[in-house]
Amino acid sequence: MTSLEQYSRLEALGLWRETATDQRREVVVSLGASSLILTAANGEALGHWSLAAIHRDNPGKLPALYAPAEDTEETLEVAEPEMVDAIDRVCAAIAKSRPRPGRLRLVLAAAAFAGATAAAIFWMPGALTQQTVSLLPEAKRQEIGQHLLGEITAIAGRPCGGQGGRIALARLAARSFGAEATPHLVMLPETIPDTLSLPGNIVIASAALAEDFETPEVLAGFLLAEATRRAANDPIERLLQDAGLAATFRLLTTGDLPAEAIHAHAAQLLSEAGAAVDETALLARFRAAEISSQPYAYAIDVSGETVLPLIEADPMRGRTPVPVLADGDWVSLQEICAG
Repeated sequence: MTSLEQYSRLEALGLWRETATDQRREVVVSLGASSLILTAANGEALGHWSLAAIHRDNPGKLPALYAPAEDTEETLEVAEPEMVDAIDRVCAAIAKSRPRPGRLRLVLAAAAFAGATAAAIFWMPGALTQQTVSLLPEAKRQEIGQHLLGEITAIAGRPCGGQGGRIALARLAARSFGAEATPHLVMLPETIPDTLSLPGNIVIASAALAEDFETPEVLAGFLLAEATRRAANDPIERLLQDAGLAATFRLLTTGDLPAEAIHAHAAQLLSEAGAAVDETALLARFRAAEISSQPYAYAIDVSGETVLPLIEADPMRGRTPVPVLADGDWVSLQEICAG
């Protein structure tokens, strides 16, 4: 994601409301590397808006009125000129970097077209995949991730969005992943695997992880496991491995993936459980997030026999745990698919 260094960690006050019928609420607006972060006065996260999707409803006017996407009731009003200028500049830079007809082809092909033809013939498929992954702009990753999310929801059902649920999801994402790399967290009905990672920093979680357990530590644990899994295997690389050599070569040279390849990958993701994760790396994430690993471990194996390292090396053993979510947020997540 392209950002402007002079605006790093810029903060200002804004007025936010989730729906058209809600009263506006004063929030702290922080400009991050890839998102606009909204927090309450007490520091609680209210939302993470992807800079790639932000839409301004009143260009050229102050206070500026923003939405996290087009056709949504959620709005943010910002009067601070420096913050408005920063948001508009960063969003403009992102829009400029988005692939346009022929744009990505020129960028990628100029660097790799001559070698790509030879690569398709002489390189191992893995080498061509690595080459494509290394050249793929973040804007294209997000485009592919959104397309893949659309295919998944067409198969498994629309994302859950009960009242207050989106705010609770944003808080859980920030609590589990940290403020610097917070993904767009989506919850789908329980007819999917526990968690999935998509290109463009999108993470999907099954509603069953909230509905079937008493505390949020279990769901947070599954998210930490997914963070460990995607750190070991880039979601875009996994997609290209499934898509095959021809689709990878097409993406490298034209900037497009065949729609059938994305559809097939969506079906593949929904049909298999997540790969095992390295327990040492996972425990390090529990430690960094200050979350107990025991609830997650017993959710995996109620006997505890196969997850002893996660139980015995619990980084919060003997320490007072930091709450993962407030009770109200947890209830909202447990009921997020009930509407």
